Amino acid sequence: MVERTSETTGATEPGAAGQSELQNSASAAPGLRRNPERHRGRLKIFMGYAAGVGKTYSMLEEGHVLKAQGVDVVIGYFEPHGRKDTIAKSEGLEIVPRKEVDYRGSVFEEMDTAAIVARHPQVCLVDEFPHTNIPGCNREKRWQDVQVLLEEGVDVLTTMNIQHLESLNDQVWHISGVRVRETIPDWVVQQADEVVMTDVTPRALLHRLQRGVVYGKEKADQAMQNFFREQTLVALRELALRQAAYEVEHRLGDAGAASPAQQPLSGRLHKILVLITEDPETAMLIRRARRVSDFLSAECFAVAVQPAGDLSGLSQKEREAFEKHLNFARNLHIETRIIEGDDVARALVDFAHRNEITQIFLAQPLESKWVLPLISRNLVKRVVELAKDVQIVIVSRRMR
Repeated sequence: MVERTSETTGATEPGAAGQSELQNSASAAPGLRRNPERHRGRLKIFMGYAAGVGKTYSMLEEGHVLKAQGVDVVIGYFEPHGRKDTIAKSEGLEIVPRKEVDYRGSVFEEMDTAAIVARHPQVCLVDEFPHTNIPGCNREKRWQDVQVLLEEGVDVLTTMNIQHLESLNDQVWHISGVRVRETIPDWVVQQADEVVMTDVTPRALLHRLQRGVVYGKEKADQAMQNFFREQTLVALRELALRQAAYEVEHRLGDAGAASPAQQPLSGRLHKILVLITEDPETAMLIRRARRVSDFLSAECFAVAVQPAGDLSGLSQKEREAFEKHLNFARNLHIETRIIEGDDVARALVDFAHRNEITQIFLAQPLESKWVLPLISRNLVKRVVELAKDVQIVIVSRRMR
């Protein structure tokens, strides 16, 4: 279910009804072991477009409502950022103590997932879903810790901003000039039972910032010169609302027939293929292919072409670049292959024909004598010539 919570009115407006089935994936959370005697927990995400819109407050508020109904609720982790109203809202809810992690001579605090599992509440509140754990923790990401709780049958309420959604990383960078490093794969959000958009107008948010509600004065002044410019907030809010609309259509699509946009004219199911190279723009290409494939409910493949059918013939630097992009694609639940071929264009198109691919995604060639042969204009031209029955999508490079 996708809802929009309006901070200006305090009302919650239903956006649509519909649920996505949660898929069990032991690989999603390292160290995760299923308990067959328990049903998987439900996940609810409070999503916003910037800090200070009220995600954590809304999550805590729902925690109190559930507690009043007799539900066993705990706070697994929450970060108030010094906001007095948020701190006050947490009072009356049990907090599971954080665990201390020693890293390079300093002590950090992280959510104690094992302690929460041992406590086994009905509902756990977990702030900052995209957080990266300190090295030395059992899992790298907090969303992986949440997967553990869900597998143990604990319902989870959590928070995140739209800019942390992996497929939107390039758009957010283009809008704000900030490359967000902590991201969540789209499939994790799609598995949520509910996504609630916590919304407030950009001007109202800036007013909160000026009053010191979001950050202290010094940090607030700095924020207003950077990420918290009104035009940036307007664009991010629009992106968040579009994502909410997409979530509604995606979940309604799960419950019924595909929309006209999801049905190819040929009658074939959509299948998308993206070429993996060492080009740094490959990550952008993968994100775009993943987002389009989600919209079309299409299968998505990522293919690297090498003469030996593996990466053994590459230099260490080239191999690391290929492996980075292949692993990135796998993390987004894209099926990856390394196929044999001296002729990249021919091998790519042959793979497309064998697997009934309907769209091939390629990066726009650079006008430079230093461009690698794999991403040259000649490659794009030859793929277009050879794949006459396949749509070729040339994704432009975004330069700042």
